Amino acid sequence: MKLLENKIALITGASRGIGKRTAQLFAEHGATVIFTDLQENEASQSLLDELRQVSPKSTFIASNAADYDQTVAVAEQVQKEYGRLDALVNNAGITRDTLLLRMQPKDWDMVIEVNLRSVFNYCKAFTPMMLKQRSGSIINTSSVVGVNGNAGQCNYSASKAGIIGFTKSLAKEIGSRGIRCNAIAPGLIESAMTKAMPKEAYDKWLSEIPLHRGGTDLDIARTSLFLASDLSEYITGQVICVDGGVSL
Repeated sequence: MKLLENKIALITGASRGIGKRTAQLFAEHGATVIFTDLQENEASQSLLDELRQVSPKSTFIASNAADYDQTVAVAEQVQKEYGRLDALVNNAGITRDTLLLRMQPKDWDMVIEVNLRSVFNYCKAFTPMMLKQRSGSIINTSSVVGVNGNAGQCNYSASKAGIIGFTKSLAKEIGSRGIRCNAIAPGLIESAMTKAMPKEAYDKWLSEIPLHRGGTDLDIARTSLFLASDLSEYITGQVICVDGGVSL
C-alpha cells in the first residue's frame, strides 16, 4: 500500500543523510517530492534522477532554508507548479559542537539560524497554503538532546528544544483548520563517524541504548512517513523520540 499516493511533500536539507532517505521513502510511497538544499551539485542531481524514476514530477530547488526571502520564493514556486503542499518536513540542520566556555558567538548564531530559524521560515511561508487547503502535515526535526540536553551542545540543544516549543505552539494555532504539526527527536544515528569509533567507545555507546543498536536514517524516515500519512490523522503537537529508548 502506498501511504502518500497523490500527495505533494517538501523536505528541506535532503541531499544526504536522513533527508535523502526520507525523500526516497516518500517517493516509494507515491508522493511527488520537492527537496531543497543549499546548492545544486552531484548529490542533489543524483537524488533527483533517482526520485524521478518512481515519481516523475519530483523536483529539486536550491535554497538556503535559513533565508526567509529565499523560503518565500520556494513557496511561490511550489504554489505555481503544484498548487498545494500536503507534507512539510523541516530537516535542514547543522552542528557546531564545543563546550560553552569555548563556544564563539558565531557558533551559537549559526546553529540557531539554520536549525531554528529555518523551521520558522518554512512554517511561516507554507502555513497559508495549508490553511486554504484545510489540510496538511508539518514534521519538524528536533533531537533527543533537545529533550535531555548534552554537554558540548548548548547551541544545538537550545535550537532543538526551541523546535519542540515551536511545534507544540503551532499545533495549537492551526489544528482547527485540519493541519497537524509534530516533531521527531532522533537519538544517536549510525553514520560514518560512529563506524570509525574505537570498538570500546562504540560498545559503550551501544550499552547505553536499551535496544542495543544505533538508529538508522530509515528509522527516522519511517516515522516521517507515518506522520505525513493519514495513519496519523489524529496526532498533533507530539514529540516522537526515535532513539532506541535512550531518553527513558
